[in-house]
Amino acid sequence: MELQRRTGLEVRRLPGLQPYAGTWELQRELVLKRRRDEIPDTLLLLEHPPVYTLGRSARDASNLGAGEEYLRSLGAEVFWIDRGGDVTFHGPGQLVGYPIIRLKYREAHRYLRDLEEVVIRTVGEFGLEGRRHPDYTGVWIEDRKIAAIGVKFSSGWVTSHGFALNVNTDLRWFERVTPCGIREYGVTSLERELGRRVDLEGVERGVVRHFRAVFGVD
Repeated sequence: MELQRRTGLEVRRLPGLQPYAGTWELQRELVLKRRRDEIPDTLLLLEHPPVYTLGRSARDASNLGAGEEYLRSLGAEVFWIDRGGDVTFHGPGQLVGYPIIRLKYREAHRYLRDLEEVVIRTVGEFGLEGRRHPDYTGVWIEDRKIAAIGVKFSSGWVTSHGFALNVNTDLRWFERVTPCGIREYGVTSLERELGRRVDLEGVERGVVRHFRAVFGVD
């Protein structure tokens, strides 16, 4: 595991494709440690193998397209989890960030906007104008969603889950479900918007830099 230490923030880049179940359990462990002040604020950065996750807003499987068994037959896992939001996809070429941090402020709305700001600044480095949508959480390029956000707040206002930024993601996986329960808009990636493959490590560096700036961990 590659480990970078920052003042007030520990950034962990988990190597390879990290199975979803393992990182979900890791988040739970880190939340308990952060709540007890055994670790500093931590940002996990990673990629997953193909997996669909459904948050607390997914009351049924209506947004799962042909259903769980079909999606599993394609080689994807399916998890019903404890974050906010509906169904989304994680997979290779997508940068996933799981902040395990104790919020200095007690405002869920502000935290979501801050996560969006991190992504907006990151995609801005590639000449793209990221924006917020008035009705939906996440980051958009015009009417195309490039980053999904779904979080959980534990006691003591310690956060888990986080954001997923499509970098070189195979967007065909999204066509098999209704991402975030939004039927009227599509999804995109840095690769699609720029017309070329994008260096994922460069995106990671931008995310870390802007995360530190937005959350004031310097």
